[in-house]
Amino acid sequence: MRMMTALRQHLPEYLMEAWGLGTFMVVAGVVCTLLFSPHYLLSNFAANPWMQRTLMGLGMGLTAMGITYSPWGKQSGAHINPAVSLAFYRLGKIQYWDMVFYIVFQLIGGLIGVLIVALLLKQAFIDSPVQYIVTVPGAAGVVVAFIGEFTIAAMMMGMVLYSTNHPKLAPLTPVFSACLITSFVIFESPLSGFSMNPARTVASALPAGVWTAIWLYFVAPIAGMLTAAQVYLAIRGKHNIFCAKLYHHPHYRCIHCGWKLGKRVKGKE
Repeated sequence: MRMMTALRQHLPEYLMEAWGLGTFMVVAGVVCTLLFSPHYLLSNFAANPWMQRTLMGLGMGLTAMGITYSPWGKQSGAHINPAVSLAFYRLGKIQYWDMVFYIVFQLIGGLIGVLIVALLLKQAFIDSPVQYIVTVPGAAGVVVAFIGEFTIAAMMMGMVLYSTNHPKLAPLTPVFSACLITSFVIFESPLSGFSMNPARTVASALPAGVWTAIWLYFVAPIAGMLTAAQVYLAIRGKHNIFCAKLYHHPHYRCIHCGWKLGKRVKGKE
């Protein structure tokens, strides 16, 4: 009963989460193909690995920022990542069925985004070196990739919790997120391929059929974000965590804290 009630009342937010990760994957696929596929001249122009990763990082960071600042991102909270949703569930800021459906729709949206790029760019996106932008451990191996994924996930969630719970910093959380994503792509992606997001990895692995060390792209991001959440909870306490949104705008309803058109719904305090 609660499952169907949640689905009926909060379906718009679930669809927005699907759109958010789907959009992220479309942009990631297009940018990666333009930068790395030999079918496009940009791969020759930006042949330097540092330049490639910098441009890729900027594309991903700006896309994530745009999604979070968008009207739909403001309404759903722009998790677009199962690890984020699970961390906020651990903090008691998102209801169980909302968390479940957020993750389900993130997975669906990410997969649709990858399939759209495959349909549009065909072999340039499907074939190596792009290969559906799959995430696999770098030359340093699985252990280093795990440490990298765990670290960047913990850093991201730590930043989100610190920023969103400081009134002056909260509106800038998407900017801080964009800066971190850009930095992670530049410096960490050679270690793990930069996932930080189980749904993002599955969206690429499923059509590509590449499941190399898939476990670490589930365990490391989730463990990293849950660790950051637990540390913040121990330091600040549950009542000093405002909401599960990455950017809480007063003009958009919030299914997490009950904010609706400038008023908090009774029972959601």
